[in-house]
Amino acid sequence: MTKDYCTAPVALAADHGGFALKEAIKAHLESQGIAYRDFGTHSTESCDYPDLAAPACDAVVAGECSVAILCCGTGVGMSICANKIHGIRACCCSDTFSAEFTRRHNDANALCMGGRVVGEGLALAIVDLFLNTPFEGGRHTRRVEKVMALETR
Repeated sequence: MTKDYCTAPVALAADHGGFALKEAIKAHLESQGIAYRDFGTHSTESCDYPDLAAPACDAVVAGECSVAILCCGTGVGMSICANKIHGIRACCCSDTFSAEFTRRHNDANALCMGGRVVGEGLALAIVDLFLNTPFEGGRHTRRVEKVMALETR
């Protein structure tokens, strides 16, 4: 894990459609000694993804967690919810290239994936890239600042 993510745990959250993937990610983080906070859900019983995305992202914005990893059936619902929260830059990723470059160029702080879209092996590779890729800064800083300024509109 990069130095950026050593100071606070990773926030994890999923709805029923992403529960199994969240559990696999949790086991993967544990195997690497990476701290996390599990915001639920804790079963495959039907639940509403906004109720789980919001507290995990709030913990990132408050500095209690370093980044969020959010899972639902497609990853899209979690991404939409997360991006409504001031201070969150969420990405929905189903491939390693996007996971790497959303960190390099967008300084994303929430990774969203679909438990019905991404297999476990690929998901864990995406998580590793997301957690271990630093933001490049430079010209990308100006762009991220412009994105964040949109929150005030």
